[in-house]
Amino acid sequence: MTIEDAERIDIIGIDAATGDVILTIANHLDWSDEYEHLTTLQKKLNAYLAFIESGEINETYPKARARRPIIDVVFKYEPSATATEFLRHASSAAASIGAELRSRVKQ
Repeated sequence: MTIEDAERIDIIGIDAATGDVILTIANHLDWSDEYEHLTTLQKKLNAYLAFIESGEINETYPKARARRPIIDVVFKYEPSATATEFLRHASSAAASIGAELRSRVKQ
């Protein structure tokens, strides 16, 4: 599964140290077409947020009940300045439904 498959959760699991439920987005795209990349990322994030907000997370993954959901976007390439700003706004949207949005680069 990849960022390009907006309808699927890439990875979900429980952080053994914190007990949080971690939903990972594996983002392998480079930033050569920034607009397309941001559009793809937005679709994927919207799907993750809907998965959490609707409660589907608890039906699909019962271990998630009563745990804080964290969306972890793992980039292969350093996000552009525009993407960093987008993530800041997306973080607010996540917080509004009780989730946290994190991002990191892993090469």
